[in-house]
Amino acid sequence: MHEEIDHPCVQHKLAIIRDVETGHKKFRELATEITKFVCYEALKHIRTKEVDVQTPLAIAKCRKIDTDLVVVPILRAGVGMLEGILELVPTARVGFVGLYRDEDTKQPVTYYERFPAQTKGGTCIVIDPMLATGGSTIATIDLLKKAGAGKIVVVCIVTCREGLQLVEEAHPDVPIYTASIDDRLDENKYIVPGLGDAGDRLFGTKH
Repeated sequence: MHEEIDHPCVQHKLAIIRDVETGHKKFRELATEITKFVCYEALKHIRTKEVDVQTPLAIAKCRKIDTDLVVVPILRAGVGMLEGILELVPTARVGFVGLYRDEDTKQPVTYYERFPAQTKGGTCIVIDPMLATGGSTIATIDLLKKAGAGKIVVVCIVTCREGLQLVEEAHPDVPIYTASIDDRLDENKYIVPGLGDAGDRLFGTKH
C-alpha cells in the first residue's frame, strides 16, 4: 500500500525543493517541513490509549500514543528528514542504517546498523528522501523485521513506480507515504524529474 500526499501545502513546498536554484539551507528547511506533513499522515493509524487529563475546569477524556516509535534514517540523506519527525514526535527513539551498493552484484551491503531496544515490538519509521530503485529500502526493512519490529512504515519525499513496485512485492505489509510519485528512473537510477542528489543538496557537498 502506498499513499501520495497531495495536500496543497505539501505540493507548494515540493515545487520549491525541486528547484535547482534552491540552496542547501533552504533545501534542509523544506525537507524538514515536507517530512512533517507526510509523517503526520503516516502516523494517523498508530495505537493510542485513553487517559484522563485534569483541565482547569474538569476531567477530560484524551488519547495518547501507546506504542514505542523508532525513526530509522537510511544514511546519509535520511538524516536530513530526522528533525521533521522528531518535531512531530519528540519522544521517538532513533536507529540508523548505513548501506552501499556492491559494484559487482549491484546489491545493497550493510556497513552500519544500530537500533534501540524499543525496535522489538515497536513501530519503526524508515526515512529516506528518495525511494528510487527500492534496494536500500528493502534491505532496511529486512533488517528491522529481523530485529523484531512490530510494524514498519516508510516515509519519503519522492519516489517512482519502479521503486514502489519492488518494495511492495518484497514487503506487501509495509505502507509507503510520499509527497510525490515521479515519472521514472533514468539510466543512472536517478528519479526523474526528482530532486537531484538529495544528500548533496542537503549537506552542500554538490560539486
